[in-house]
Amino acid sequence: MTDLLAQFGELPTALLMSTLGMVMLADAVPLLGVLVPGDAAVLAAVGAGRPATGLATVAAVVAGCLAGWSLSFLAGRRWGDQLRRSRVGGWIGESRWAAAEVILRRGGGRMVLVAPFLPVFNALLPLAAGGLRMSYRRFAVCAALGATAWAGLYVLLGTAARALTGLLPGAPNPTVLTMAVGLLLAGPVLLGTRHRLRALAGVGTSA
Repeated sequence: MTDLLAQFGELPTALLMSTLGMVMLADAVPLLGVLVPGDAAVLAAVGAGRPATGLATVAAVVAGCLAGWSLSFLAGRRWGDQLRRSRVGGWIGESRWAAAEVILRRGGGRMVLVAPFLPVFNALLPLAAGGLRMSYRRFAVCAALGATAWAGLYVLLGTAARALTGLLPGAPNPTVLTMAVGLLLAGPVLLGTRHRLRALAGVGTSA
């Protein structure tokens, strides 16, 4: 996986951003998103260290996330009950699905905004939002703002990580080291962010 992500960071800029958008689209899909290293892909893109990569990375992440979440939202609105009773719903788990609905009822659009910072629920909340008949306009605005905040945080972490790796003598691959250092930096930052956001939304931490 590390070698694959290193090669990912070496793609031409236009192809790199297009691929990143597709990765984030997959990351936003329930079940599939668990298998996709979206955070590492963002750090790999930043690790490429090219001019304007930061802004382009944010744009690619927002476009990919919004596309994936919109598909989940529309699927939830059209086939929510059927999906919930299907094998897919069984894989997701009734307890998680019910928890996502409780989170949305209590937090509303605020929870869509903070969804990128909540593991598992980041892909499930759009599906539940569609099933609960949330306004798509409200959903899309909150989702776009949340994706922008999440992408911006990871770009900042990736930029800091790349600067730190540049201080290491004989660093073998800046993209790989940027991912490693970035993920280490992301751990405490995201844990603190998730705790504050959950408290702000008035939602418990239990799944």
